Amino acid sequence: MTMDSAALRQALAGHLAAGGALRTQPWRQAIEAVPRHEFLHGGFFERSAPDAWRPVLADTDGWLERCYADESLVTQIAGTIVPGDIRGEILREPTSSSTLPSLVVRMLEDLRVEDGDRVLEIGTGTGYSTGLLCHRLGDDRVTSVEVDPEVSRRAGAGLGACGYFPELVVGDGLAGHKDGAPYDRLVATCGVLELPHPWVEQTKPGGTILATLCGWMHASELARLTVGDNGVAHGRLLGGQVSFMLARPQSPPPPGMLPDLTAGEERAARLGADVLDDWATRFVAQLAAPRVQRLSLTLADTTQHVLVDVEAGAWAVLSLDGEQWTVRQGGPAQLWDQIEEHLLRWRADGSPPLDRFEIIVTPEGQRITWPKV
Repeated sequence: MTMDSAALRQALAGHLAAGGALRTQPWRQAIEAVPRHEFLHGGFFERSAPDAWRPVLADTDGWLERCYADESLVTQIAGTIVPGDIRGEILREPTSSSTLPSLVVRMLEDLRVEDGDRVLEIGTGTGYSTGLLCHRLGDDRVTSVEVDPEVSRRAGAGLGACGYFPELVVGDGLAGHKDGAPYDRLVATCGVLELPHPWVEQTKPGGTILATLCGWMHASELARLTVGDNGVAHGRLLGGQVSFMLARPQSPPPPGMLPDLTAGEERAARLGADVLDDWATRFVAQLAAPRVQRLSLTLADTTQHVLVDVEAGAWAVLSLDGEQWTVRQGGPAQLWDQIEEHLLRWRADGSPPLDRFEIIVTPEGQRITWPKV
């Protein structure tokens, strides 16, 4: 039997509560009230192969039920392509999605909003999380910034269909929206390499910023910070692996033509590339090299693990010879030296878990540290 959307919303709320993401009654009421499918009338993409996507349109059997599954639903490919544009499959990278509801509600709970708070959301996306904020606080208390005009337009249509009319801004979310500042809370639904100081400037002293900190090796963590009276924000990572698309201005450049990997200097590596298979280790490595991309090449039955900073022109390639890892590095910086040093220092301090890492954001930039254990 097909369930109607109200029953599906109630079932979703029950699932999210049972899983621990949904913890308080006001957000449960929002989940039960805001119809996610209104933000997905244009359909979504499902993965049909490791690098391929096919459209699922609103007239497809099971579309409504999929809208209320706890899964992320890709809504745009390659910056412009939506499900209605495609017949068959497309082999390009996703650029916008409706985040899985358990992560959306976890972030809203972790934001710790109170009645009367004014919230700035960075990354409108489909508008579903914006709608939840509108239901909880009132749409006159919500401002949402989206870099893509068409994505913002579609979100506005979905919000209007639900009776919500928040302030929607088209622009670079990394700059925030100073015309509406200061805000009590700021939440980012995209990943950032470094938390922008304008977000700190636009949040009231005592206010909260919730954002996902990422790197180009694809390990990311949710961070919550409190803004002080002096324009400095302090906080911690919250733990638990999260994943968001990076803010578009911070997306990695195409690797392009790789440098001559036989050049540079070679040495025995103290750590092998396999350490980066661990999420926490990879996140710590990114702190030393946030703009490094990780690639694998197979040449003559040998796998080479390549790290490259395209903008800096620095690179490292690691390979395993028997039981010994070797590294060859070139360019203006010794990438693997930087990463090894950072990881070995973390290990010497007892490999503290990520939820014990502390963050400070000042006008000069961001610093992340860990305690000894």
